[in-house]
Parts: sequence; C-alpha cells; structure tokens
Amino acid sequence: MTKSLNALVRRFTGALRDLAPIIIVIAFFQIAVLQQPFPNLAGVAVGLVCVVAGLALFIQGLELGLFPLGEAIAHAFVKKGSAVALLAFAFCLGFGTTVAEPALIAVGAEAAEVASEAGAIAATDEARQRYAFELRMVVACSVGLAIVLGVLRILKGWPLHRLIIGGYVLVTVMTLFAPEEIIGVAYDSGGVTTSTITVPLVTALGVGLASSIKGRNPMLDGFGLIAFASLTPMIFVLAYGMVA
Repeated sequence: MTKSLNALVRRFTGALRDLAPIIIVIAFFQIAVLQQPFPNLAGVAVGLVCVVAGLALFIQGLELGLFPLGEAIAHAFVKKGSAVALLAFAFCLGFGTTVAEPALIAVGAEAAEVASEAGAIAATDEARQRYAFELRMVVACSVGLAIVLGVLRILKGWPLHRLIIGGYVLVTVMTLFAPEEIIGVAYDSGGVTTSTITVPLVTALGVGLASSIKGRNPMLDGFGLIAFASLTPMIFVLAYGMVA
C-alpha cells in the first residue's frame, strides 16, 4: 500500500514538473506582458489541479494497464501463429481508436463547414454531415491500414526509413495535383489521428511483437507504427480530395 502511494505521489510530482514550463510561460505573459490579473483565478487554480491529477493518473494507468495489455496481446498472437488474425486485429485497432477520436470529429466538422461556405459541397446539414462522416471514415481506414503495414514491417523485417521516405515522397507528389482546399485538411489529419489510447496500445503492440519474434530487436523494430499512423491519413485524404 505504501509502495503504491509513493508511486502515485511521484506521478503527481512528475506531472507538475512536466506542466511547469507552460504554467510559467502563461503566468509570465499574463502578468509581465499583458499586465492583467488572471480572470477567475480560483477556477484556473482548480482546473490546473485537475489537469495535474488527470495527467498523473493517465500515465499511471498506461503503465499499469494499456502497456501490459498491448504487449500481452502481441505475445498471444505470436503464440497463436495466425498472421491473418494478427493483421485483422491491427486494422480493427487502428480503425476503432481513430473513428471516435474527438480531435478528428472536430476537424471533420470544421472542414465540412468551410467546404460548405466555399461552395465545394451543398450548404445543407445533410451534405455537411455526409462530408464530415466520409472524411472520418477515410482517415480511420487509413490508420487501420497503417497499423497493418507497420505490423507487416515487423514480421517481414522491412527497413523503416525506406517506407517513411517513400511515403513522404508520395505525399509531396500528390500535393502538386490535389485541390488546394483539401491540402491543409490532409496535412492536419495526420496529426489528429494519434490519440491518447491509440499511441500506447499501438506502441506496446509493436514492442511486444518485436520482442516475441526471433531475430527482431524491440528497439529497432518495435517502434515506428505511429509514424505510419501519421503518414497514411495524409495520403488517403489527398486522394479523397482528388476523387471527391
């Protein structure tokens, strides 16, 4: 009990230390530059405490639950020996954690609103909802395929740098031909897909796979799946814009 309490206290201290730079920056500009008091200081203080507590508990939860779960799943799939089941799980993991990502929902809704105002789609709620939904589906499918590609890379031992460089070359070429209205959305979609659940689970899955497969190095082969999850949405959304 004492050991767990000490670990939790260390988490809270670490979370406060991690947040200290942004707290100092905000306080400095509010007091020294803007020279204004904090609006609703009590609310800000309570919110800060909640953020520190949430961050500490989140990190503790990752170490206690999500990281071991991801590695256990990877070991179980390797033991089962079914590559098809592993790849199916990889796709479902990427798709399922992305399709409900709040940041992606917000970006999709905003993109639909802007597209409607620009005349790219009809100025109706139905058209905007359909556009936002299709955009979310495209991104979610792309992340699912990205995790599949990352798992295949670990299984086959493909070099990571060649795939990443090739992917960004493809993004650059597609940018030249894609409609200007979709380019910014495509590039942003690569940043909003890696959620707080996707990252630890996918990372743990990659490390677990690399640890379970003979001849694979967890440090060299276990990481890199998140890079695919950030890259492939750009390719798919650019293609979606060129087609739609």
